Amino acid sequence: MQKLANFKLPQFFSYPPYFTLQPVRDTREKQIQLWKELILDYCKSQKIFLIGIEEDFPLFSNSAIDRSLSHEARETFLSAIVGEGRAEWLDKGHRKCLILWHRIQDWADIILQFVRDNGLEDSVMTVEEIRSGTESLGTELEGIDRTILMRALKLLENKGKLALFKGTSADDEGVKFSV
Repeated sequence: MQKLANFKLPQFFSYPPYFTLQPVRDTREKQIQLWKELILDYCKSQKIFLIGIEEDFPLFSNSAIDRSLSHEARETFLSAIVGEGRAEWLDKGHRKCLILWHRIQDWADIILQFVRDNGLEDSVMTVEEIRSGTESLGTELEGIDRTILMRALKLLENKGKLALFKGTSADDEGVKFSV
């Protein structure tokens, strides 16, 4: 059973040829573009940050038309997203892909807006509070992947917008905002 609740699939998802890499260059380029947009939109709507190329990812198959993407197609579509800077391979074998439906700079901007919206200028928070604290509930930061959050925080630290503090464990790493 497919887990595609609360997500509207595009028409091409029910068209069997789109589950097979197309041999004609122009058609393949259009196919890749459609799949890139679908994967990014789906991941954003479902707050998915990691795709395992060999794992059961809902978009990689459509049981209604008895079609699944080949390993080559999965890697082609994810590599295209990587090529745009919207994802990164986490291993040399291209088995795990970190999805950046917002680029790191965009996540940094979202964090700064979150700080301003919640009056947190000159405040201290833990990294976990940013991901799962009361202020984060219902925002794009709720449940953000820790790797992405830390990279965005480090970017802001390099720009002098905050200071990161190490705790005794990952759960008590702190952030002092100076926006």
